[in-house]
Amino acid sequence: MKKNSNQNTERTSVDIRLITSSGIIVSVSGCDYYISYDRLPWFRDAKVSDIFNVKMCGSDGIRWEAIDVDLEIESLIHPEQYPLVMKRTVNEVL
Repeated sequence: MKKNSNQNTERTSVDIRLITSSGIIVSVSGCDYYISYDRLPWFRDAKVSDIFNVKMCGSDGIRWEAIDVDLEIESLIHPEQYPLVMKRTVNEVL
C-alpha cells in the first residue's frame, strides 16, 4: 500500500510503521509499502528488533543488516516486476 506516489521525492528516510502476523509496513520518505512474509519470508522469523533496524542503502535501496536483506525501493513500488526465484544446488537439496 502506497500512501504517496510522488516519484520526485528524494528518498532519505526509512522506518517501520507496523509489524503484523502476515507482514510489515515500511515507510520510505513518506511512502508506505506492505511487505508480505509470503513474498519475502526472511522477515517471518526475524527478531522484532532486527526488523526495526533498517537503514537507507544509497538513494534507491534499504537494508536490514542483522538479517542480511537488501531491497531496491522499486521492488516495493512494483513487486510484480521483481519475481523471487530461488535456485538450489544439489547439495542443498540433499
